[in-house]
Amino acid sequence: MGATPIPIVDIGPVLRGEPDGPEQAAAELSHACRNVGFYYLRGHGVPRALIDSAFEQARRFHAQPLEAKMALRAGADNVGYMPYRGSVSRASGIYLGDRPNRNEAFFMKRDLAPDHPDVLAGKRFRPLNRWPDEAVLPGFRTTALAYAEALETVATSLLPLYARALDLAPDFFDEAFADPQFTLRLTYYDPPEHFEDDEFSLAPHTDSSFMTLLATTDVPGLSIRLPSGEWVEAPSEPDCFIVNIGDMGHRWTNGRFLSTPHRVRNRSGRERYAIPFFFDCNIDYEMVCLPTCCGPDDPPKFPPTTYMDYMLWFTGANYAHARENAA
Repeated sequence: MGATPIPIVDIGPVLRGEPDGPEQAAAELSHACRNVGFYYLRGHGVPRALIDSAFEQARRFHAQPLEAKMALRAGADNVGYMPYRGSVSRASGIYLGDRPNRNEAFFMKRDLAPDHPDVLAGKRFRPLNRWPDEAVLPGFRTTALAYAEALETVATSLLPLYARALDLAPDFFDEAFADPQFTLRLTYYDPPEHFEDDEFSLAPHTDSSFMTLLATTDVPGLSIRLPSGEWVEAPSEPDCFIVNIGDMGHRWTNGRFLSTPHRVRNRSGRERYAIPFFFDCNIDYEMVCLPTCCGPDDPPKFPPTTYMDYMLWFTGANYAHARENAA
């Protein structure tokens, strides 16, 4: 990898049970989250074959005719298919334009059973997923679920390190993430010949999540904005995920951890796919400013919120299909 300000956090020693592993990784993570907001995650243990298969499923899904994809169009719960130019990055206030993003995506969440209490209650963001027919895309659902499960395992393994990085007990987040929320997004970016000045594959934005894990790809396009205001490319780092803090992590830590703006412009001349995994706490858990992130001289900057409340605002601000279908 060439010179980049994005640090690397290696959790291989942690997963191998090395005594000094957690302390070292937490220190690296603390530096990354406080100064950049992004880091490359090495030693995560997710098989390369599974990552490659997830990318292939994204390609297969988006290669379908538009009619087949539109049959799975997402609604207020934001699961299913979002058509090309179906979003505008308004939520964070980073992008002030109004051009729709040049991408399309398929969203899935935890695969709940039809008789799950949250499904029966019609709880927002606890819906039934909308899957392609197995006869049309054999193996799609199985692979997507396996990939999401693997990423959930990685994200959960990071929580004790985040706690240590915030001077909290390693088990501090156990209750908050006892039934964590996640969204897996399979995104397709076309390779346009030209971008207008205020046009993007994905406009400058910050994520909504506590943390986001993104498998790297050899097709460039992702860049991040450093605290200095400089935009830098995020090059591919073999066998790593690129991880960033989102708005919920930023709020919960009273701004200690940075929710760093980032954007995508696919100028590669090739099709680009991205499979970000957004990881969050229990749906109704109240995120009150962490005790080590506030004090008499540093009061909470943000009011308490829940995943449900924050996502109601975020999806409504960003996705037309969520606004149009909200009850």
